[in-house]
Amino acid sequence: MESIFHEKQEGSLCAQHCLNNLLQGEYFSPVELSSIAQQLDEEERMRMAEGGVQTEEYRTFLQQPSGNMDDSGFFSIQVISNALGVWGLEIVLFNSREYQQLRIDPIHEKAFICNYKEHWFTVRKLGQQWFNLNSLLTGPELISDTYLALFLAQLQQEGYSIFVIRGNLPDCEADQILRIMRVEQQQRPKLIGEDEAQRMSVQHASDPGHTADEALLDEDEEELRKALALSRQDMEVEDEEADLRRAIQLSMQGGSDPRSPSAPVTAGSSQESGSSEKETLTAEELRRRRQAYFDRQQAPSAAQDRSSAGKSGGKDSGTKPNQ
Repeated sequence: MESIFHEKQEGSLCAQHCLNNLLQGEYFSPVELSSIAQQLDEEERMRMAEGGVQTEEYRTFLQQPSGNMDDSGFFSIQVISNALGVWGLEIVLFNSREYQQLRIDPIHEKAFICNYKEHWFTVRKLGQQWFNLNSLLTGPELISDTYLALFLAQLQQEGYSIFVIRGNLPDCEADQILRIMRVEQQQRPKLIGEDEAQRMSVQHASDPGHTADEALLDEDEEELRKALALSRQDMEVEDEEADLRRAIQLSMQGGSDPRSPSAPVTAGSSQESGSSEKETLTAEELRRRRQAYFDRQQAPSAAQDRSSAGKSGGKDSGTKPNQ
């Protein structure tokens, strides 16, 4: 495959690539093809001038752009035909009535050139095998003999004009090599744009820095989400604990007036709590002592009252008057 000459697409120079891939070498340049196009334009002008240079048709012809080339690099079928004529080659329309009447199997031909919407490419036989030498491909595409007719029919359905090359093509190295050996193609070539897009995609995916950055961003986002979730859980727990403390406090207060001396103390140091307990015990002790004191004071008075009552009762019984 390395011996096959294959020009890849540059600008709109597909006609140049088509011719050079057909002839298997750098036989034509844009300058040479432009020269052929200008020669054709001059021949057309001379034919129009035969009818008179003062006619409206002639003046209109002069105002029109060239039909054989343009600034983009396009060249007409007339330019290609004249370029091939330099090498004694002719082109015949593949689907013409004259050619179809010959009933020639495509595999017995030497080459075809195909055109669709100003794009030209070559299909050529090298040795005993056929190759698609489209300049839009990354390399030559092997076409089997059984697939050639189907390939050409598919091109016709897509709107391509196909021309058969008649004459003896110049000798080339690839044809000589492939006459004594056959090649196999493991992977079919891609379109140039498709290959570049795939390569960029692979490079983008295999870039370690890019992959690491994306991984770090994903990890950071995941950690942030976890932190936010935990903080929300902590806030909920703190709110629940605060509600529980308030409920316990209210139950301990039991609805009593916090300004009352008997109300429990809810804040303060342990020393203040101990002092309150000590004051409470001292007051209780004082109450008991006062009660005991009152009891002692009342005991002698009660005994004296009982004694006086006994003496008074004895006098009354001894001086009872006679009836």
